[in-house]
Amino acid sequence: MRKGRREPQEVNAGSMADIAFLLLIFFLVTTTIASDKGIAVLLPPKPEEQDDVKIKEKNIFNILINSKDMLLLEDDPGEISDIDEKVREFLTNNGKNPKLSDSPQKAVVSLKTDRGTSYEKYIEVYDELKITYNKLRAESLGLTLDQYNNLDKKKDAHKEMLKRASDAYPFRVSDAEPTDISKLR
Repeated sequence: MRKGRREPQEVNAGSMADIAFLLLIFFLVTTTIASDKGIAVLLPPKPEEQDDVKIKEKNIFNILINSKDMLLLEDDPGEISDIDEKVREFLTNNGKNPKLSDSPQKAVVSLKTDRGTSYEKYIEVYDELKITYNKLRAESLGLTLDQYNNLDKKKDAHKEMLKRASDAYPFRVSDAEPTDISKLR
């Protein structure tokens, strides 16, 4: 017998495609894909007949965000950190007790964006507005913001407190139709 070199055995690759396909199916089925959920906003039901609501200009606080994510707060340039102070002054009538008991109920914050405004900036401004309203609501109940946020919405006593706070400072933010500055030129 002659000892010689043996040819290396070949690996049968016929089933490799099947194995790769099964692995692909396995990973597609078991992988969770993150999906954007958006902003949770409860819209009021559409009325049968829509009446034009007239709001006095003094009861509207305007926030504009341009396509470069720069803010205008009542026609003055501002930052996110300025929103709390300016909106608080507006809603509390500059810290004075308003003569009309319902002045915060008439107040509306108008949030207007440009078509080029980033979602991140919009959400940042919207979140800051929610925090400001929650701070005012907490103060109206004599609580800190943390205490207010930890109120249990299922307990009857807390439901009543939350209702009083939201009646004192209802979250009235108007999302104005975005503009496209490039078409205005």
